[in-house]
Amino acid sequence: MLSVPFSYVKLPRISTIVKLGLRNPRNVSLYSTSTAPTLVRKPWNPSLTDLYRRISPVGNPRLTIVPILDQWIAEGKTVTREPLLSIIKELRYYKRYVHALEVSMWMTDKRYFDLSFRDVAIRLDLIAKVHGIEEVENFFNNIPVKLKVLEVYSALLNCYAYVKNVEKAEAVMQKMKDLGLDKTVVAYNVLLNLYHKTGNHEKLDALMHEMEEKGFNFDRYTFGIRLSAYAAASDVEGIDKILRKMESNPSGVLDWTSYAVAASGYTKTGLVEKALEMLKKSEGLVTSKRRGNAFNFLLTQYAAIGKKDEVLRLWELYKKKEKKIYSKGYMSVITSLLKFDDIDSAEKIFNEWDSRQLNYDIRVPNYLMGAFCRKGLMEKAETLVNRVMVKGGRPNARMNYFLATGYLQINQYEKGVEAMKKAILVCGPWWKPSEKSLAACLEYLKTKGDVEAAEELIRLLRDKNIVSVDIYDRLVNYIKDSESSLPALDEMGGDASIGNGETIGFSEFKEDRGNYIPSSRNMSDANSENY
Repeated sequence: MLSVPFSYVKLPRISTIVKLGLRNPRNVSLYSTSTAPTLVRKPWNPSLTDLYRRISPVGNPRLTIVPILDQWIAEGKTVTREPLLSIIKELRYYKRYVHALEVSMWMTDKRYFDLSFRDVAIRLDLIAKVHGIEEVENFFNNIPVKLKVLEVYSALLNCYAYVKNVEKAEAVMQKMKDLGLDKTVVAYNVLLNLYHKTGNHEKLDALMHEMEEKGFNFDRYTFGIRLSAYAAASDVEGIDKILRKMESNPSGVLDWTSYAVAASGYTKTGLVEKALEMLKKSEGLVTSKRRGNAFNFLLTQYAAIGKKDEVLRLWELYKKKEKKIYSKGYMSVITSLLKFDDIDSAEKIFNEWDSRQLNYDIRVPNYLMGAFCRKGLMEKAETLVNRVMVKGGRPNARMNYFLATGYLQINQYEKGVEAMKKAILVCGPWWKPSEKSLAACLEYLKTKGDVEAAEELIRLLRDKNIVSVDIYDRLVNYIKDSESSLPALDEMGGDASIGNGETIGFSEFKEDRGNYIPSSRNMSDANSENY
């Protein structure tokens, strides 16, 4: 008996499984794999509309959708395979993995469908995302031997790559070799990418050499991973070598991302003209499919090499080529212009975004808010907050923190403290204020003699688990004792993270650059498969 039931889901050819690995954060390979599956959107399937309409509003992963599925049956309605598979795919597209897993398990718990090796591969991926690698292992150990085929081992390999466990990933690959299941380039690409992510460049080279000896034809992902590794290491000679191989490869392994990766590598080494050349070549390979994602990235890269005229040129081309530009496009151009300290142009483009009837994405005004506060333009910052609220937006922790830091920089401490409180009240677990800005608030309140306000701020910090009990007690003692010194706040982890690895402090307000790095899902082309 299996410990966890399976479901049938249409799996892509094994060539797509490489896309199911690690998430692609900022400053990593454009060829890195992604936690989100690569999808090519099909026309909406009318057969899933009614049931999906019931499931879709339940966005909270803590709320189960199983009763909705049971009610569907209780009403005398039938279930067929394809609509349920479409629902699972749709849920996974929107990263609703918990609910996708529930649908998958419900299909088999209720014994509606037979098992398939493809069910196992999909379930492994969902379990990894929802429950973690230990549950994946428990599940795999209970799979019947007849179902442990290429797709299943490849999915398991990908799960270990997802958590960057090199030793266990290598063990799975060795098992695949022992069983004669190492006949495709995809599993090798997963391991290559894992070596790249973990900095095992010697193993990466050795594995590519092994692939050559076995007669594998490198695909664009193989080349791309190697190219990304060279770019990350600022190895110009290596970048040049791989580009030559890709350009001479008859299989058409080049796309816009290839030259974009090379451009990033050249930029890191200060070779601006070579980087510009690569960006021009990259732009020339952009097709109408997913063109917006390419332009989003290229805008930030032209900015990175200091080419403001290219940013403006590409933005105009972007508007001509795309019927509709979404918020991410506006974020890319605004952050690019802010790198040149061109607040006026950034504000003009923000006004254009604001006039569009797009879903209100608080990140867009946040970028402009950061620029205003960094420059001490607090009247403009306040006007922007009011404008956000009129539009129905809700200032989040970042926006309030920008305000707090801006006020503190111009010695408007009362407003700074109030904005800091608002930031803490609405913050999530990912956010912490900088030590310097928090210290400035507490110093001000102590000097003012406002013990009650200071204790309230400290309680907020504790309630949000931003400071430990020990630091909390020491902060309270500091406020009450005029001779005590401010305790260290090092445990908070430094300055407040603003989402891309940079920080903002009291005395130095760094810009949230918002460089857009396309993930595998975003950068995929026509070779991607439905998943």
